[in-house]
Parts: sequence; C-alpha cells; structure tokens
Amino acid sequence: QVQLVESGGGLVQAGGSLRLSCVASGRSYTRYMGWFRQAPGKEREFVSAISWIDGNGYYLDSVRGRFTISRDNAKNTVYLQMNSLKPEDTAVYYCAKSGVWSGTSYWRSITYDSWGQGTQVTVSS
Repeated sequence: QVQLVESGGGLVQAGGSLRLSCVASGRSYTRYMGWFRQAPGKEREFVSAISWIDGNGYYLDSVRGRFTISRDNAKNTVYLQMNSLKPEDTAVYYCAKSGVWSGTSYWRSITYDSWGQGTQVTVSS
C-alpha cells in the first residue's frame, strides 16, 4: 500500500510563493506523479505532472511559467514550487501517483491510483 503525504501549504499574499512536497512511502513504481487542486464549489482540476522516467513536466496553462514541478527519485518525493501566486490559486492541493502501466493521460485523475489527503493553499489579495 502506497501512502502519499503532502506538506507545505499555507496562507500567502498574492505574489508570494509556496513549495509543496509530497512523499510517497512504500515500494511502488510509478509512471507519473501529479498535482491536482480543488477549490470550493469547483471540480478537481489538473495542475501539473512529472514523468518519473524522464522528468518531463506538464502544466495547466494558467500555472505554466509560475509553477515548477520537480522530483527526487531517491527520496520518492515530488515538489511543486509555486511562485507569483494569485487568489484564484486558492484550493486544496492533492498529490497523486499513477501506476507504472498507466496510460499517458497525465491530466486525467483516472490515471492515478493513489492520492494524498490534500494540503490547503490560500492566497489573499
């Protein structure tokens, strides 16, 4: 059983930065590690993903250039550096892990089989 634990959320003013971390425990291979978010009254949406094989990063258009995803394979950890935060980035952010044989639809939540409990990010204007 893989467990994902997120940290790094908090309250920040618009224009500020936060760094989210997600540690995966348990021995499990993966194809993608991803970040999704869900704001009150809205559906969960894809934010970013990283290929565990080649390190390629993928982003939601509205965060590209502001957010950077990275990984540390040895520590089974994925990071999301969030800069120039905006009030519309306010949401609960979830870390997710796909199976090694998952498809390539990294932007779809169905691709992922393990989820963290979420960490709150609040950006004040």
